[in-house]
Amino acid sequence: MSKKSSVEGKILDAAYHLFLQKGYRHTTMDDIAAELGMSKKTLYKYYDGKLELLSASFEILKTKLTAKVEAILDNSYISFPLKLKSSLTVVATHLAPINPELFEDLREFAPEIWEDLTSYINESAYLRFAKLIEQGISQGLVNPRINISLVVLLYAAAVQSLLDPKFYSQFPEAMQKGIKIPPSDIYDQAISIIYNGILTEEARSEFQNA
Repeated sequence: MSKKSSVEGKILDAAYHLFLQKGYRHTTMDDIAAELGMSKKTLYKYYDGKLELLSASFEILKTKLTAKVEAILDNSYISFPLKLKSSLTVVATHLAPINPELFEDLREFAPEIWEDLTSYINESAYLRFAKLIEQGISQGLVNPRINISLVVLLYAAAVQSLLDPKFYSQFPEAMQKGIKIPPSDIYDQAISIIYNGILTEEARSEFQNA
């Protein structure tokens, strides 16, 4: 890795950390420069502004997610329930830190990045999780009567909606308070509900123990 690439990587790591911590709206280039211990003038030599940093950060996130999930799906040495559990864990690990406030900032202040991310989630869900469900059906571990497209749609909707403040703000306040649990738990419980419903009894037991 070149020195320039190394510096760019450090800048992106610092910027993404601050975006997750403070949101996009409340993070400034001054904050990012201070986090890195460099001058803002030096920071601008690498990136034109925080919108470019945000875009680059999410491109890296998508690349990592794609590589890790595809590696799991293509691994012929692990069982289907373990593939399912592992791929869900990877998605939760990378997406759960994106708190509702950052999602809201994306939609309001960076709509192109918001649309690109939601499109990625939908396409990734279709391409990869549909493939995974088809593997389960072929192995007799997923109920063959289930509609694959419907399951994928439920998955994609869960990923997007459960961390979207505009989605759950339409529900009664008591329900909103009841969902005040860590994002990682939201993913784990919602996805487990969906996938436990499509697995055979044998696969369900293995999924729980995976």
